[in-house]
Amino acid sequence: MTRLFPTSIVGSYPQPDWLINREKLAGRFPPRVRARELWRVPPEHLAEAQADATVLAIKAQEEAGLDIITDGEIRRESYSNHFATALDGVDIDNPGMALDRSGHPNPVPRVVGPVVRNRPVSVDDVKLLLAHTDRTIKMTVPGPFTMSQQAQNDHYPDDESVAMAYADACNAEIRDLFAAGSDIVPIDEPYMQARPDAARAYGLAALNRALDGVTGTTAVHICFGYAAIIHGRPSGYSFLPELAGCSCGQISIETAQSKLDPGVLAELSDKTIILGVIDLSDAAVESSEVVADRVRRALPFVDVERLVLSTDCGMKYLPRDSAEGKMRAMTDAAEHLRNEMG
Repeated sequence: MTRLFPTSIVGSYPQPDWLINREKLAGRFPPRVRARELWRVPPEHLAEAQADATVLAIKAQEEAGLDIITDGEIRRESYSNHFATALDGVDIDNPGMALDRSGHPNPVPRVVGPVVRNRPVSVDDVKLLLAHTDRTIKMTVPGPFTMSQQAQNDHYPDDESVAMAYADACNAEIRDLFAAGSDIVPIDEPYMQARPDAARAYGLAALNRALDGVTGTTAVHICFGYAAIIHGRPSGYSFLPELAGCSCGQISIETAQSKLDPGVLAELSDKTIILGVIDLSDAAVESSEVVADRVRRALPFVDVERLVLSTDCGMKYLPRDSAEGKMRAMTDAAEHLRNEMG
């Protein structure tokens, strides 16, 4: 983007009630294996219905004035399982078990052989975006470290080896997404915040391996978990300055829900910062001035040319009218700030 304060959502947008059972979706932890029972549309019509809902999500973002458009992750039951369950070497019919970031056991993919991506997973979603918007587009991919933490390893000698196998799968997907026309590919790595010791041991290396040879614009998203599910919000990241050593040019963080001290951003001086400034723990739509104030808090620590405005993550759990209002508040705030800057 060439103008100041370009705007976007992290990735997800609320799926329509006619498409997915939103009450069931919100009443459980994000699925790591497939959760086909959430969809309201019969399997033979599901792909078409998901495409129609994706077009609605694209138009909602455009009407709100966003500069960077996502597919809303409409086809996904969660940010990670859509990709993780499409890989070879993973048994999803006989799942394993792993602790969620909240400490609860959750069914997860069971790694029983070499993890390999034998087909593109989200290339068709990139093509759908290109067919319905002329704005900058992005397509998210779950990160290798996070997927390794959301799996039961019954094949590789250690957790690091699993993460590196997932990294190779991510690398193939990222290359195909750029080849298909995605302008930006963000990588979701929330478990780097949840499990910082392992992230320091091998997570950063796995992320960089996923980006090996990639020349497009990439971002890494790190967060505290969905506000609709994880209610306790620490005031600081346990793993953030370390991302200065990653190959991504952009770092996506939350600041609204946690009221994060933006001073930590000074340690990421060579990165573009995607700043989460929309609180998704509350369906009430904040004013554009409240949003602008959240941005102003970061300005002493980040050059304005390196700021992208975004939501915190987990928009899929909001009512659609709330999501639309919050997106407009963000784009209005961006316009106010551009006027301030002259």
